[in-house]
Amino acid sequence: MKVRTRRPITLIAGVLAALILAGCGSQDDKERIVVGMSDDILATDPAAGYDPGSWLLFNNVFQSLLSFPPGGSTPVPEAAKECKFSDGSKTYTCTLRDGLKFSNDNSLTSADVKYSFDRTIKINDPAGPAPLLSTIASIDTPDEKTVVFRLKVPDATFPSKIASGAGSIVDRQIYPKDGLLEGGKAVGSGPYKLDSIEESKAVFSVYSGYRGTAEVKNSGVTLQLFRGNQQALQSSLEKGDVDIAYRGLSAKAIAALDTSSTEEKEGIDVVQGNSAEVQHMVFNVDDPVVGKLAVRKAIAYLIDRYSLVSEVYQSTATPLYSVVPVGITGHGTSFFDTYGDSPQPKQAKEELRDAGITDKVELTLWSTPSRYGPATDDELRTIADQLNQSGLFDARMKSVPFDEYEKGIAEGKYGVYVKGWVPDYPDPDNFTQPFFGAGNVLSNNYENKEITDKIIPQTSSMTDRANTRQEYMKLQDIVAQQLPMLPLWQGKQYAVAHEDIRGLQNCLDTSTVFRFWELSTAY
Repeated sequence: MKVRTRRPITLIAGVLAALILAGCGSQDDKERIVVGMSDDILATDPAAGYDPGSWLLFNNVFQSLLSFPPGGSTPVPEAAKECKFSDGSKTYTCTLRDGLKFSNDNSLTSADVKYSFDRTIKINDPAGPAPLLSTIASIDTPDEKTVVFRLKVPDATFPSKIASGAGSIVDRQIYPKDGLLEGGKAVGSGPYKLDSIEESKAVFSVYSGYRGTAEVKNSGVTLQLFRGNQQALQSSLEKGDVDIAYRGLSAKAIAALDTSSTEEKEGIDVVQGNSAEVQHMVFNVDDPVVGKLAVRKAIAYLIDRYSLVSEVYQSTATPLYSVVPVGITGHGTSFFDTYGDSPQPKQAKEELRDAGITDKVELTLWSTPSRYGPATDDELRTIADQLNQSGLFDARMKSVPFDEYEKGIAEGKYGVYVKGWVPDYPDPDNFTQPFFGAGNVLSNNYENKEITDKIIPQTSSMTDRANTRQEYMKLQDIVAQQLPMLPLWQGKQYAVAHEDIRGLQNCLDTSTVFRFWELSTAY
């Protein structure tokens, strides 16, 4: 293996709080990539992980029956050579590729596929992806290469769900049926093997027995885990110890680098990709203050998204006026059409006065910087200022640690808070179904039978996803009128890389799959 060295780089003071991306290896002379990441890997067992760091591992170490191609939103066969629906989207049959083996040389058969799904559902880990598999009624394996999923209801989104980390296939001879595999081990059939993992580092090597669609362009990946320490990540990059810093770059640093001259960047490139990450303001509809629709509408009339994304996020995000983001089927402009794209204090005042509210509305906007980034506090503080400038509100931001934040939301103590969402799969279903009905991720006590009993089941059964647009537009019109949530922004996805890196454009798309195998160097 060729060992690459780089001269240390001097970064503009204050420009980099972290970085995203840089890589390794050409196809003729492949090299190891060193990736620095600010996220933790919370799980190595697919039955327990539902966070970005864990799914990064799953997407590279395990195979799913299907996968998302670079830039694509329609899954294609991966461990399977073909899959198809029958019985009105209630039966889904997959046939496996020939010669599939796990990295321990055990054969991968239909029995392992069934075992993997049954196991995740049975364990039902509170931090795991079992809810994505809730439509599975039973799984049959008529032979070693055939898997038949029988679904409780028609579910046209099922292929996308099993193409995600939730569909990771594990070795039934290694993974316990009733509990998680301990010891930081991961045995899969994907393009990489997990050689070791510790608190600060995970080491991956290329699995030579892999049979699938990925073409590996490097000799392995070392993942340095900085656990939120952006300064340490920056320092390692400057010294050339880290090639890549992923999901750790502040909006200010990205903006500064993106507008820097070639000389100032010193061999660093900023690459932008598509993203479907969104953030919403959430209203607890049982709250004594924002439980009043007039208060929620007044807030919607007063928020200035353009100032928010330019001042707080340095234009690394864009204003969002839709529950379904740009680039996903069903995106619309319901909130733009209803509340406009700039503050309208007159309309806000009319809403409050018509409801008999004449005093300033006292309001606390709850935030947590440890989950959605330090800019979240600035964001909520900016929104409070926007509301107060109208003279109609006396709003303030209050920030608490994430555990306390989640507990307060679950107990109904907070009236207004934010929720970020990185999709499990790029389909409008994943931006709607988790947000509405009993047990939804917003925990805001909002229910609407037309959404939960009619629109979501109807759209879930439609195999031609383009035909769902009208129903999703109707859903968003309802939400814009009743305001259980208010879309704020849609993120942009960036990679900041040394100029010799290739393949980044295939790692940054709405599927959120960061494909180790696509990275290489120009020499």
